[in-house]
Amino acid sequence: MNNFLSRATPYIQATSLLLILGFFLAIPILLLLVVSFWDYDFVGMYPGFLTFNYAETLGSWVTWKTYGNTLKFAALVWAITAFIGFWVAYFLAFHVRSATTQMILFLVCTVPFLTSNIIRMISWIPVLGRNGLINSGLVGAGIVDQPVEWLLYSDFAVVLAMVHLYTLFMVTPIFNTMMRIDKSLVEAARDAGARDWQVIWNVILPLAKPGVAIGSIFVVTLVMADFSTVQVMSGGQSASVALMMRNQMSLLQYPAAAANAIVLLALVLFMVAGILRIVDIRKEL
Repeated sequence: MNNFLSRATPYIQATSLLLILGFFLAIPILLLLVVSFWDYDFVGMYPGFLTFNYAETLGSWVTWKTYGNTLKFAALVWAITAFIGFWVAYFLAFHVRSATTQMILFLVCTVPFLTSNIIRMISWIPVLGRNGLINSGLVGAGIVDQPVEWLLYSDFAVVLAMVHLYTLFMVTPIFNTMMRIDKSLVEAARDAGARDWQVIWNVILPLAKPGVAIGSIFVVTLVMADFSTVQVMSGGQSASVALMMRNQMSLLQYPAAAANAIVLLALVLFMVAGILRIVDIRKEL
């Protein structure tokens, strides 16, 4: 009896988590999958098992172009946030000696994130606009004769706003990983004659990979699901999968939106699985 209880205890303890995940994650995804096979028109939805929604999603060049645009945003934002996040975390972890100062500087980095995403996003409009701060400065300094048009309502503005919104999600896990690196390893590498860039490349970067992987998962999933930034900062001139689904739902095309959601979910899970195969993050969890 005691052996049975000892073996069953972990499963009993995990039951509550299993129920929560099942109710809030598995069941909604299952319902989404079911609805993606339904038929619909401008009146309503009709239960059935039709592959039309997936055929329309995967067979349209417009859809493929939209997915490509979304992946482009994800790749650019990931690369920029990874670069910024690594060097910010490196400075905080290895160049700021006082733990108190580290925490103060880290909290300073988080202050802008205490406001709404929408507020932080639209705050770029008076900076990047035709008569905004940057264009006024460029024209006033005589660098350009006319305001630069591509600063706002362009892919550049979308990527810039996303980098602003999601950099902290890259900084935090990398900083957490770097704080666990034994400083004696860095000192040993320098004592052996390694230069600063060699220490970073051969010691710090390999040990910081789990943090980079976790930050990459955060950033990629957030960018792939973002529609408001694309809509506002591109001025409706660019598109993403999430924005396409939002437009479909506004037109009551729920089965088509559900099919796109399933395809997008599969794509994101594939990307996350690829990251997890490259880097083992279990030590960080």
